[in-house]
Amino acid sequence: METKLERIARVAKEKPNEKITSLAGIINEETLKESHRKMCGKKAAGVDQMTKDDYEENLDGNIESLVSRMKRQAYKPQPVRRTYIPKAGSNKMRPLGIPSYEDKLVQDVLCDILNAVFEGDFLDCSFGFRPGRGCHDALKALNRVIQHGEINYVVDADIKVITSL
Repeated sequence: METKLERIARVAKEKPNEKITSLAGIINEETLKESHRKMCGKKAAGVDQMTKDDYEENLDGNIESLVSRMKRQAYKPQPVRRTYIPKAGSNKMRPLGIPSYEDKLVQDVLCDILNAVFEGDFLDCSFGFRPGRGCHDALKALNRVIQHGEINYVVDADIKVITSL
């Protein structure tokens, strides 16, 4: 049996000019609970200090409240907690944003919906931030092109933008 997301993905691929107007119905208690189930419990907490275990203590009530706030457009994402982690290979620090647990759930469900809608539009040679694809897949594809294609030049560029205030 085809899921709602699979149906959306199929319609988006088969009818690329058709507008998909309402996806809010997919964000419901069932999809949020599924997102909760697949969420890693070892992730850092956001500004609300809520962890997966804390949220699960009243899972039904928390999810019901979240869906209710979303339906009446009262849901507001919380500020992202900023922390700094060491940058590999240097003594500099890299900023890291950690969203609240509820925001992670909503983002995960929205990510699934957007993937279903837009995945069919991407070319096979596109790798960035796509499900089931990563940097190593991109490097393997690049290696195949360089090894077996008619390549005259390989240009590597790294652009660094410097702003002064």
